[in-house]
Amino acid sequence: MSQPRPRDAGGGTSLVTSSRNPRVAAARRCAKRSFREQDRRFLAEGPQAVREALACTPSLVSSVLVTDELAGREPELLAAASAAGADVVRVAGDVLAELAGTVTPQGVVAVCGFLDVPLGSLLAGSPRLVAVLSNVRDPGNAGTVLRAADAAGADGVVLTDASVDVYNGKAVRATAGSLFHLPVALGAPLAELAQQARAAGLRVVAADGKGRPLPEAEAAGDLGLPTAWVFGNEAWGLPDDALALCDDVVRLPIYGRAESLNLATAAAVCLYASARAQRA
Repeated sequence: MSQPRPRDAGGGTSLVTSSRNPRVAAARRCAKRSFREQDRRFLAEGPQAVREALACTPSLVSSVLVTDELAGREPELLAAASAAGADVVRVAGDVLAELAGTVTPQGVVAVCGFLDVPLGSLLAGSPRLVAVLSNVRDPGNAGTVLRAADAAGADGVVLTDASVDVYNGKAVRATAGSLFHLPVALGAPLAELAQQARAAGLRVVAADGKGRPLPEAEAAGDLGLPTAWVFGNEAWGLPDDALALCDDVVRLPIYGRAESLNLATAAAVCLYASARAQRA
């Protein structure tokens, strides 16, 4: 069966070699947060992210820009893009490189519509496990926590009002496609989140060095309860006023000589501990 040929913004089959092409220019706007928020669009880069976007949220993918090399290796990806009604735009390698946020571009980017949901929508339906990022500023950490939450079977992820933009290119890449798998809510103050989480039946638990050890919480059976885990800033954690908003504070014991754990690593351990306890 013949595969669909990528087409340029004018509907032809010529190779786009200029960054002034309308589809390329529209994609380039997604590199800046102000334009992302104005257009409510962001870029998903690489075959894995584009594949998940087309599989999970096809109606939100407006265009796919692809090099000839990648098109030859991933014909099914282009077929899925065409089936979703997205514009498939064939671009030169240097044009794609201008859009990619990596040193070695992966040959394809998709322009996607924002997919975040209201906090109330995320908390509806009796969720059992939610990850909350409070004042997390590093996009790589934020994206990795979202990926870990997805892997642990969480019901959603919340980024509070002081956290990084989840549509930042580095954050999107770090999710490895998980951004398209579970609900994400943005911008809620931690106090509002805590109040609504409790109303939804969740215990609000902070991961912080000032708390009781995780094994103690496990032994008490607390991790089997519906939980919203709150993870703080990479450098200074959660301030006292944030801890006061939580129902419990739990820390990961350090058995070796490491000073601390990376935020995303600690989040993965906590989320999996809850997932294991809830499934037991």
